[in-house]
Amino acid sequence: MLFCFGGAVLSGIMLAEPTVAPLSNSTSVLLASVIWYLVFYCPMDLLYSCAALLPLRLVLSGMKEVTRTWKVLGGVTQAQSKYKDSLLVMIAIGWARGAGGGLISNFEQLVRGVWKPESNELLKMSYPTKITLIGAVLFALQQTHYLPLQKHHLMLVYTVFTVVNKSRMMLTGSSTSPFAPIESALYKTLFTGHSPYAALTEEVKQACIDNGTTTNKPTAPAATKESSGNGSTSGQQHVTDSAVRGRNSSPKAKEASENAVTTGCKKTD
Repeated sequence: MLFCFGGAVLSGIMLAEPTVAPLSNSTSVLLASVIWYLVFYCPMDLLYSCAALLPLRLVLSGMKEVTRTWKVLGGVTQAQSKYKDSLLVMIAIGWARGAGGGLISNFEQLVRGVWKPESNELLKMSYPTKITLIGAVLFALQQTHYLPLQKHHLMLVYTVFTVVNKSRMMLTGSSTSPFAPIESALYKTLFTGHSPYAALTEEVKQACIDNGTTTNKPTAPAATKESSGNGSTSGQQHVTDSAVRGRNSSPKAKEASENAVTTGCKKTD
């Protein structure tokens, strides 16, 4: 019930309305219960197998996107009736009404005994949450007359865009958001910049990499093994002794170099 009526529950909490109001419609609760039972406990998974067919999935996803449009518009209208010309409140309520199931997913998981804070929709938004937020912004601008469009025209454009894009993602099997290029451009423009310490940081990192490559190179015994094929026993013994002495004396030098590199890296960080 939390997942099915999450938008109404969350918007009710934000507007200080009864959170049990969505459950007062017995028909909706009964319909949700029947569908839940048939999906999980239908013999031979017949309902799930039928719903997994691509043509039926396209129809169901299109119906869901149409419902999303009505939910977002209903939330914006409900907020406007109580807080006139409050653009931020209208966006927040419309967003909560349309994507409430995803926004309260952490609470729903906690009720089921599962806690996954890394899946917070506010930290890493999914495509439905993003498209719902965009719809809430557009409908709020339209309701406050900042967007010169009729309500039914905006509803048509928004619904067609969501249905077509969702169908494209299902047909191509792609999960890439269409807003990824815009998000990347905004991130690089507004939230990144050139640091005056970037060059120094790169030099120290390169030094760390070069030092690690040098210390990982094979030592002399491998070359000794190749050059001793002609069989000079005394020469082989001499090279072996030299390698042993170098191996015994190397830890101090290696430790000193590692300490120097570590100090440089810490200063850079």
